[in-house]
Amino acid sequence: MNRQSTLRSEHDVLLLDLDGTVYQGKDPIAGAVEALSSGTEKQFFVTNNASRSPSDVAVHLQELGFETSDDFVVTSAQVAARMLAARVPAGSSVVVVGTEALSDEISLVGLRPVRSADGDPAAVAQGHNVATDWGILAEATFAIRKGAVWVATNTDATLPTERGLAPGNGSMVAAVRTATGVEPLVAGKPAAPIMQEAIRLSGASSPLVVGDRLDTDIAGANATDIPSLLVLTGVSSALDAVRAIPAERPTHIGFDLEVLNSAAGMSRVEAKDGWSVEVVDGVLSIEHDGSGPVDMLDGLLSAAAAAWSEVTEWTTVQVSGVGTEALGELLSP
Repeated sequence: MNRQSTLRSEHDVLLLDLDGTVYQGKDPIAGAVEALSSGTEKQFFVTNNASRSPSDVAVHLQELGFETSDDFVVTSAQVAARMLAARVPAGSSVVVVGTEALSDEISLVGLRPVRSADGDPAAVAQGHNVATDWGILAEATFAIRKGAVWVATNTDATLPTERGLAPGNGSMVAAVRTATGVEPLVAGKPAAPIMQEAIRLSGASSPLVVGDRLDTDIAGANATDIPSLLVLTGVSSALDAVRAIPAERPTHIGFDLEVLNSAAGMSRVEAKDGWSVEVVDGVLSIEHDGSGPVDMLDGLLSAAAAAWSEVTEWTTVQVSGVGTEALGELLSP
């Protein structure tokens, strides 16, 4: 296909999520390396994960076969540190709830990372760390209750692992929020700061956000008025997309990253030829008229477009037409 007609050719920068989008745990998602290698646009990897440094992220990506460097990685730890540097005096102490990678980012902006609330630190930076325990959460609580500025790298309630979803940074943030009654400033997706920083660093004029989570990647894109692509290789499912609330609705949907190399219209959420969708007695009814081959993605895009425009409530999905069984399975709870 002529590259000038592809989705990626309409954008000068791809702002790519990591886990669930380009890799799953220790392995690249099937076809992801090949799908990304054929473009000429800039590719920035934008992650809510604050537990690793940009260089560690870049090395991991390189080991998996992706061509990148730490100059093309934006982490929520970097953004959180810069947010604090803009709010507290240089040299101020900051209680760090997180890994050494977050502490390093705090140091890089001229602040002093500490692990105790003694001495009335000016701020708290909270990011994911599998070793987080009651003690450090208590130190953060002491500081915040005394007036320290609190920035959370992200508020993801869960974290995808090879064994399934585990508690994410947002779950730990919730504990401190409950203990303090204070809402943190948030650096990562879906909050705007990380996307704004990625745009600044990349110099993007027409970026595309690419991710697997409606509540972070897509919501983050919408919060900054950037078009987005949801890939169904991670957390959010096809049915999740059809049920998406307005703030979490993507511009495009694809089964994987290869959709970037297809015409933009092939993944845009809109009604497609051959498909009719309506709500009947609380059922979202999707039907193919039998004209031409059945394209599952077309059916999904048509279903999402119709569901999003509906004002009538629906609770279940029914798919009909010869050859539509796979789509029915895809949209099953």
